Amino acid sequence: MRRLLLSLLGGGVLCLAFPTFDVWVAAPVALALWAWAWAGAGLRRGAALGLASGLVFFVPTLSWSGIYVGSLPWIALATLEALFIAVAGGLYGWLTRGGSVRPLALALVWVVTEGFRARAPYGGFPWLKLAFGQADAPFGRLVAVGGAPFVGFVIALGGGLLALGVQRLLRDPSARRAGMPARRVLLPVAGALVLGLVGLAVLLPTDGPSAQFLGVQGNVARPGLDFNAERRQVLDNHVAATLAAQQDVAAGRAPAPDLVVWPENASDIDPLRNADAKAEILDTVATLGRPLVVGGLLEEPVGFVSNVALLFEPGRGNTARYVKRHPVPFAEYIPNRAFWRQFSAEVDLVTRDFVPGPAPGVFPVTSSDGTEIRAGIAICFEVAYDDIMRDVVEAGANVLVVQTNNATFGYTAESPQQLAISRLRAMEAGRSVVHVSTVGQSALITPDGTAHQVTSLFTQAVVRGALPLRDSTTLATRLGEAPEWVAAGALLTLLLLSTRTTRTTRPAGPDETKDEDDDDAA
Repeated sequence: MRRLLLSLLGGGVLCLAFPTFDVWVAAPVALALWAWAWAGAGLRRGAALGLASGLVFFVPTLSWSGIYVGSLPWIALATLEALFIAVAGGLYGWLTRGGSVRPLALALVWVVTEGFRARAPYGGFPWLKLAFGQADAPFGRLVAVGGAPFVGFVIALGGGLLALGVQRLLRDPSARRAGMPARRVLLPVAGALVLGLVGLAVLLPTDGPSAQFLGVQGNVARPGLDFNAERRQVLDNHVAATLAAQQDVAAGRAPAPDLVVWPENASDIDPLRNADAKAEILDTVATLGRPLVVGGLLEEPVGFVSNVALLFEPGRGNTARYVKRHPVPFAEYIPNRAFWRQFSAEVDLVTRDFVPGPAPGVFPVTSSDGTEIRAGIAICFEVAYDDIMRDVVEAGANVLVVQTNNATFGYTAESPQQLAISRLRAMEAGRSVVHVSTVGQSALITPDGTAHQVTSLFTQAVVRGALPLRDSTTLATRLGEAPEWVAAGALLTLLLLSTRTTRTTRPAGPDETKDEDDDDAA
């Protein structure tokens, strides 16, 4: 019962680390509770405890996924994600059969299972990675060193060290009687504190030539799945908000933008096949006299739909296109449609599948003073995928543009959760981010992860200002997936060594209270 209560408590505490609670220190505390609860549980019991932990965490934090489509997709998604925590609990419980907390084992298990969650099934769903709640924390700054996986590793390692200190204190009566923790208790706790502060030593430069950006949050007629029910209303809203912003420029109240960005689905009808929509966009670009990035849906290829970002330039029309590389399964396309139709006819609400794009999108634009802007595009949930964001930087982007449409998630935590991911991406890549939503939250983000001019939900607004353009690459970008592969190799080694030990010695019982120094060292 103690293990179950600690597991459930850890899941609840971890919820607090993410928007809209933003209590970042809750992450290592939650991992400490799990490290303590799962240690010595064994494979099957560890998996059951991990599943319970994951459900308590994912069900509330992913509640936005069912706000308009019902509880079934929400609970199914939360359960699927919780299964990866079950794998973590099982592996860690098996590696700690002696009963002692093993901080390094916990950290390696966490990185590997979180990596699998980001890749499978159907391309994975990395939302709510441990790092994505750390934009305001010293831990978050470590993303520039080794990416989101490294941040998760350090948090889990710190949590494991805290749990080890508590376990040693409870097992050592002399330390309790002395009134002060003995050295064996103090050392792991001190190690956890050091890990919690080491990120402050990471530099996050914000220098470089700058360019003026204007992000337009046009708003929609109504929240929900039918946000675009009134033909061209969303497009008209974005045109109106853009022209109002341009009046401030003409009156000298605001600087002229070098690049204007509209969000995902800003054109609610195909802007290349509908003459009225195209005319509105071209007239707006002519009034601006500057390039405009438009999010829209194209009725192509035949029988499918493409979620795109389109670059329009004055006097030239549409000059570049990016097609979303990672459509969302069960939302933008139905994988294995015939199979899933056996469980729910709702799959056919997605009448046409979205097609994935072939390559990263980088839009080159020249600013008014001759500075080259290379805008790397990510559409909606793509911001959560490490490889997609790294690809656009490696393709030459010196600023990132995240276009999203949050209208289908209402007044929920989805928008602030997504903005928090963009802030981590700014730090990870050393790039400014123009984060623009149809309905909010939108913001301009500097390379140190600071969000400026954060807008409110379901209001018409603009974000405008100068952002630095940077070409230097962070260590995280250069390392790529290497930290995850190193963690996978190290975990495999631990599992093989543990298997060999099991064959030659009698495994300790799950409730054994002996404190084994060999286990503590690992």
